[in-house]
Amino acid sequence: MSIQVMMGQLTEGMGATILIFVLTLLFSMPLGLVISFGRMSKNALLRGISKIYISIMRGTPLMLQLLVVYFGPYYIFGVNISSNYRAYAVVIAFAINYAAYFAEIYRGGIASMPKGQYEAAKVLGYTKAQTFFKIIFPQVIKRILPSVTNEVITLVKDTSLAFSIAYAEMFTVAKAIAASQKSMVPFIAAAIFYYVFNFLVAALMELWEKKLSYYS
Repeated sequence: MSIQVMMGQLTEGMGATILIFVLTLLFSMPLGLVISFGRMSKNALLRGISKIYISIMRGTPLMLQLLVVYFGPYYIFGVNISSNYRAYAVVIAFAINYAAYFAEIYRGGIASMPKGQYEAAKVLGYTKAQTFFKIIFPQVIKRILPSVTNEVITLVKDTSLAFSIAYAEMFTVAKAIAASQKSMVPFIAAAIFYYVFNFLVAALMELWEKKLSYYS
């Protein structure tokens, strides 16, 4: 295999990894906010369901969740699964897993806000929704950003777990090429990619954090 062909395959794997990363954040962060509302709800049933969901998602391996989401439709409902479903299964599993972690981060940030701010907003005539999204949530974002950054960096590395259902992301492609060529070069290339990707993500999150501190 020529260097050009190998790099072409690795580049496709990089694209798949970045896609998993972007789609996971796109779905898991809003979902995590919804779950955090359920976790803090005054409704005991909703609060209990949210708590159990978070406990299961955080208490079981992501790889196991990937396998359940991918093979579950067939083993549980008898639905035939196609190879195209792999991509959907990866995004679904990653999104529901990371939503649980983001939910707890959101909950911690929201709970840390002084009650006086809610009372002041009520006096000023703000609705509950306006109070949360215009006053509380912007401050929560600033407080939780370091924790969110840690989770985002972890997500970059966790994308490699997609190999468990043979989804061709970066690590899966590198592993296949290394096995066929009996070479460590694909692994080194993968390591460089993950490092650079993480470095860029961390730099962007740090820049965002500095901007929030500046505007405060």
